[in-house]
Amino acid sequence: MLTLDDFDFHLPPELIAQHPAANRTASRLLDLTVGPPVDRQFVDLPGFINPGDLLVFNDTRVIKARLLGQKDSGGQIEVMIERIVDRHHAVAQIRASKSPKPGSRILLENAFSLTVTGRTGEHSEFFALELSDDGDLYTLVEQHGHLPLPPYITHLAESNDETRYQTVYARHLGAVAAPTAGLHFDEAMLAKLTASGVELAWLTLHVGAGTFQPVRVHDLSKHRMHSERFEIPPATVEAIARTRIRGGRVIAVGTTSLRALEAAAQSGEIQAGAAETAIFITPGYAFRVVDRLVTNFHLPKSTLLMLVSAFAGSDTIRDAYAHAVAKRYRFFSYGDAMFLERKNHAV
Repeated sequence: MLTLDDFDFHLPPELIAQHPAANRTASRLLDLTVGPPVDRQFVDLPGFINPGDLLVFNDTRVIKARLLGQKDSGGQIEVMIERIVDRHHAVAQIRASKSPKPGSRILLENAFSLTVTGRTGEHSEFFALELSDDGDLYTLVEQHGHLPLPPYITHLAESNDETRYQTVYARHLGAVAAPTAGLHFDEAMLAKLTASGVELAWLTLHVGAGTFQPVRVHDLSKHRMHSERFEIPPATVEAIARTRIRGGRVIAVGTTSLRALEAAAQSGEIQAGAAETAIFITPGYAFRVVDRLVTNFHLPKSTLLMLVSAFAGSDTIRDAYAHAVAKRYRFFSYGDAMFLERKNHAV
């Protein structure tokens, strides 16, 4: 039985990166594709990717999901959008001295009002909200909201974060957290990869606030993931097929890209289109699509640490994280990166 304690490690707080590196490619890269951990620089990544390989990126764009306001009673409130369902409805976490009741209205940023229609989610940790005014929620949130940095980053979003907490290829609004492995890539690196014969492909998975929710059960078989929306274009499925024919490797940029690809292949062959996934990948999972993974370092006891342990092997990841701590790598969203090789294959 896998337990939460199997994925714990000691992380000195000062190794949690609070700001991005001077430029996107200036981070370090721990290479685990050649055996024992090798310390490299991220700028050197194109040299480790062969012509004919395929890199798959998540092109979601982070919305300004953090909003401040007041309840009808005048009490202060903070709303963190989890998902914009459509132009008039959203699901969100709400922080307040007392939780708002169904039917109550909240005024956000002195600009627009939402009505609380109830609770939602497996543990009812989210509130269902409906726009009370005219307009479009996507537009209103982008006009008046604040960029939602992860809870382990201690400063509020600044002008530099507005740029650096988005990938250079972010296109489709909908995420409340960035697909952080992609933050290391700049336009020059993407151009270099393409010029060297590496193919690039895209998908969209809108990362939810659930990515930061702690696992609340000791027995991992009882954990249930939050659902996230994703879409895989036909062009990406075709690119994967071409890569297989020419003997190349499919390399996911980030755990979100990996989760979308593996979720789309649960029937055996990867399927194009839009869907929802609550896939929970732990050691023992048989990967069907992804051969290599570019990823950041993840939180202790997190589902993402479980995922990379499934991908590269628990012992490999345990040793790599000990190495990273000893070598003072920078952790989490604004931190350094890893390059992993898949350990097991589908049967």
